[in-house]
Amino acid sequence: MRYALLLHYPEMNADELGPEALAEGMREFDEYAKALDAAGVLRSAEVLQPSSATTTVRGGENGAALLVQDGPYADTKEQLGGTFVIDVDDLDAAIHWAGKAPSVSWGAVEIRPSGTRFEGGAWTAFDYR
Repeated sequence: MRYALLLHYPEMNADELGPEALAEGMREFDEYAKALDAAGVLRSAEVLQPSSATTTVRGGENGAALLVQDGPYADTKEQLGGTFVIDVDDLDAAIHWAGKAPSVSWGAVEIRPSGTRFEGGAWTAFDYR
C-alpha cells in the first residue's frame, strides 16, 4: 500500500535556523531518505520551497476567471514542508516510518493512503481501502 507522508512544521529560514541546525537537519533528512531507500519502500521524496513561493488557484464561480492568490491555501503556523511517498504493507508500517521522520519532533507527519496514481500512461485501479 502506498502512503504519502506529509511533513508539516513551522517554517524557518536559514538565518533563523543557524548554520549548525541547518546542517544537522539536512544530515538527518539525508539519513532518513537513505534508510527508506535501503529498506526498498521509498517511491519519492520532495522538499518544498517556502510557503512564500506558493501560489493558490481556485476555480471561478459560474465560469468566472480563475482566482489566483499568492501564498498557501491555509494560513497556519505550520506549513507543508515536504513529502515522502512510501510503499509498505500496512498503516502500522507507515506509522513506524513516519515516527522516524526527523521533523516529527518539531512538527507533525500526516499519513495519507494513496487511492490511485498515474503510471505508465494510465491511472492505476483505485484502492478503496
